[in-house]
Amino acid sequence: MIVYNVTIKVDNNIVDEWQQWQQEFYIKEVLDTGLFYDRRFFQLLDQDEAEGKTFVVQYFANNRKDYERYIQYHVPALLNIAF
Repeated sequence: MIVYNVTIKVDNNIVDEWQQWQQEFYIKEVLDTGLFYDRRFFQLLDQDEAEGKTFVVQYFANNRKDYERYIQYHVPALLNIAF
């Protein structure tokens, strides 16, 4: 099993909207690539929240090949999806 971990700090002014967008749209797009079989979405506690809250999304792949295929073929397009 491979874990692809994404950590992001989100501005306090858009936290609620961003969380909804992540959970209803972006994470679905990543899973729809078929290269990950599950995900976890967390808010990190005990972080400096002056500039925003910190979140972690973990995607689980069966092997490194699937992860590398995702990075090579899907990340460029998904990075162009604006919140």
